Amino acid sequence: MFVKRAFMTVLIASTSLFATWAQATLPIQHWSTTQGVRVLLLEAHSLPMVDLRVNFDAGSARDGQAHGLASLTADLLDQGIVAAPGNGTAQDAQAIAEGFENIGARMGASASVDSSSLSLRSLSDPERLPAALKLFSRVMSHPSFPQDAFERERERALLGLKAAEQKPDDVAQRAFYKALYGEHPYAYLPDGEVSSLQALSRDDVRNFHAKHYVTTSMSIVIVGDMTRAQAEATAEQLASSLPKGEALPAIPTPAELKDAKTIRIPFPSSQASILMGQLGMSRSDPDYFSLYVGNHILGGSGFSSILMEEIREKRGLAYGVYSYLMPMQQPGPFLMGVQTKLAQAEQAEALLRENLASFVKTGPSTQALEHAKKNIIDGFPLRLDSNADIASWLSVMAFYQLPLDFLERYPQHVKATTQASIHQAWQQRIHPDRLLTVIVGGAESAP
Repeated sequence: MFVKRAFMTVLIASTSLFATWAQATLPIQHWSTTQGVRVLLLEAHSLPMVDLRVNFDAGSARDGQAHGLASLTADLLDQGIVAAPGNGTAQDAQAIAEGFENIGARMGASASVDSSSLSLRSLSDPERLPAALKLFSRVMSHPSFPQDAFERERERALLGLKAAEQKPDDVAQRAFYKALYGEHPYAYLPDGEVSSLQALSRDDVRNFHAKHYVTTSMSIVIVGDMTRAQAEATAEQLASSLPKGEALPAIPTPAELKDAKTIRIPFPSSQASILMGQLGMSRSDPDYFSLYVGNHILGGSGFSSILMEEIREKRGLAYGVYSYLMPMQQPGPFLMGVQTKLAQAEQAEALLRENLASFVKTGPSTQALEHAKKNIIDGFPLRLDSNADIASWLSVMAFYQLPLDFLERYPQHVKATTQASIHQAWQQRIHPDRLLTVIVGGAESAP
């Protein structure tokens, strides 16, 4: 009980950490382990807590035709540990869960399109942190992937996919990604497809882990109550538990749409789900901030956005409407979305097109730009108000090899955007005459 109370006290208190750095340079330290693994460290000794992130180039883009494999592998990591020389005895899922709970630590694992990520949060107490790190390392490097757990987690994933088939917005999203990316690895979402999941075996999971959870594609981030010497020892401990592996081929650049395309999918619902977009930007895109701030104005800022004002507030066509950019290793999507009554779908679709075309043609107003800058800059510290949030951002920086001053200069980059820079970026990159549109809802058209 004491451990749980202490952990929660630290968890709550940690939300004030970023305030001490908000107006100063983040003292990020960096180096590589003897295995060549990149490490980022941000020491914060005011609270007795450590947040750790380990990323691998093991996202769903590496699934091949086994869609859902990366996600299933991540979900199964904590379901068992094999016995190995110098690695301790075998443990099942219950023993692993109790092991973390008894030392007041928490572990998580997940897969996105680009990467698989493991997280550890632990008190820095010398009686607990070493045990947490040892267990975390064993889970990461020597999972047993028990057959019963494999079947259970695969069935859970299949049920999730079948449930998604009953949701028009999920149906629209899957159709949009497949049509936008075609044969590209980004065409499938991390949770996979029913047919590919059904075809997976335990050996597929084991082979994926052996190939992708390697130091060649590994990065480590540590934030919290740990010195440089302790962090170096921790990083070496984690990296030395894994093989080097082989370098993976780069994710190919997706092809841009050459023409506009509309896909209509019948669905028994009273509303239509509409998605509209094209390729957007990568994490290292030189137009990142001009595109990002522009999208904030167009549809990324909730009730103050152009799309919300024109489609919901003025015409009452939808409860919510939005746009977003999803930067990844290669260009992720730029996407606009709305749900509306079937009878209003044509009008809502037209308004999405019209407002995008108008924004690309004229750019933002002076007032809208200043409001967006203030909104983004004032809200930025709230996105970094805990060790865990900072660790997540540093993980992005480490995995995508962003500059070490990325967070420090983030508000400056936003402030430096101008009407001209946004207008130019959107005119060059966003093409209203080449949009992919997916509309889910309504009866099937008569032949």
